[in-house]
Amino acid sequence: MGLFNFFSKEKKETLDQGLSKTKESVFSKLSRAVAGKSKVDDEVLDNLEEVLITSDVGVETTLRIIERIEKRVAQDKYVNTTELNVILKDEIASLLAENNSDSLADFDAPLPSKPYVIMVVGVNGVGKTTTIGKLAHQFTKAGKKVYLGAADTFRAAAVDQLVIWGERAGVPVIKQKMGSDPASVAYDAIASGKANDADVVIIDTAGRLHNKINLMNELTKIKNVMQKVVSDAPHEVLLVLDGSTGQNAFEQAKQFTIATEVTALAITKLDGTAKGGVVIGISDQFKIPVKYIGLGEGIEHLQVFDRKEFVESLFS
Repeated sequence: MGLFNFFSKEKKETLDQGLSKTKESVFSKLSRAVAGKSKVDDEVLDNLEEVLITSDVGVETTLRIIERIEKRVAQDKYVNTTELNVILKDEIASLLAENNSDSLADFDAPLPSKPYVIMVVGVNGVGKTTTIGKLAHQFTKAGKKVYLGAADTFRAAAVDQLVIWGERAGVPVIKQKMGSDPASVAYDAIASGKANDADVVIIDTAGRLHNKINLMNELTKIKNVMQKVVSDAPHEVLLVLDGSTGQNAFEQAKQFTIATEVTALAITKLDGTAKGGVVIGISDQFKIPVKYIGLGEGIEHLQVFDRKEFVESLFS
């Protein structure tokens, strides 16, 4: 029990530190929104709406949250401004619960398939390869055997970076020469993983978004080739988004969900930004579960997303 508490405390401290810039920004705006007010009235709600929009929660999601709070205020007749934070936490947590599975993606949880194949997508620069390395580390630490596939064959740096992360995590990286067919690399990686009794195979893909048709065709081809080795692969399509880009992350999510069937999200670089509200908006708008959040550069700084802990940390 003591050990569990230690790790929970350590995780909470990492989360609090990682969200500190967003937290400071949100709280300073909230303080101004309720300054001089004793109860939640229309003016406070208008100010709160502005706070959420400027915290990159997004317009549609903000309006949904405000509508929920208006109902609570009308129902409770009198709500003072000190209660607003509690109500805000409650309503955002319940909104996230509606859009996400409540089962946490613990790294030590049993996997539904073996090998469990994850295809990782996202534009260059969002922390895609870094996220793959951290995932490999976490799965390995949980006692799972992991193989990586370097299917972003258009950039030598991408392959080299994945090899470095593979070494850090202590896992094999399957690669081919620059310019090779990405689907061929994916095939080799899954075949190698399967032959060597791997639990998880993670495939990196090219991060080009300038031509949606080419991207769609490429990802579809990779999927089709994967299925020659494992019939129901990929079991997960993980889209990595850079949280520090705010509204631009919404646009990337939109383009990738058009190009391929994204089943989970990882939102990175939350430690370096005040735009952490983007996690709430993207989850709500795309109805895709946020599975992981990145809270720093260290190999341990990728966390399973827990909506309750996230909202508690952000608004406490």
